[in-house]
Amino acid sequence: MDFKDVIKNRYSCKRYDSQKQVGDEQLNAILEGGRVAPTAKNLQEQHIYVVQSAEGLAKIDKHTPCRYGAPTVLVVAFDKTNVYTYPTAAGPETDRRQSGIEDAAIVATHLMLSAANEGVDSCWLNCVHIDDLHKDLGLPENEEILMLLDLGFAAEGTQPLSNHFSRKPLEETVSYL
Repeated sequence: MDFKDVIKNRYSCKRYDSQKQVGDEQLNAILEGGRVAPTAKNLQEQHIYVVQSAEGLAKIDKHTPCRYGAPTVLVVAFDKTNVYTYPTAAGPETDRRQSGIEDAAIVATHLMLSAANEGVDSCWLNCVHIDDLHKDLGLPENEEILMLLDLGFAAEGTQPLSNHFSRKPLEETVSYL
């Protein structure tokens, strides 16, 4: 698929065919897309958890209303102890920006766009009780969950939200200085 079509046509799927699983080849291509995402100083602090088991999906459902029946969920986390702290002239060390959240967001975006390229629907989830989910999944203490990514195939009749293709013109969102 042409990249312009991928970024223009992908949408957040809100209803999945729970009986149609993402194929191994597709899933590996999606995960590879996340693996090659850029990170600050190439620290690659991301960790992706693939959840497909009934037990794992039930744990996710306990902490978000937004799985929408997706048969696969990627939990995107990062190692808080392996991040780059950006140098700054002002403020104490504890106030300086660190790369973990932005790097994990770049990885998550690569996963989402790779899914669209593979013909797999997705939805970026932030409406999640992150701390409780972290505990229920038994993730390491040094990792922080950024988001969840639903993966699957849209249920019959599912379409983008009505406002999906409504975009502000560039002159409202871009300024040249």
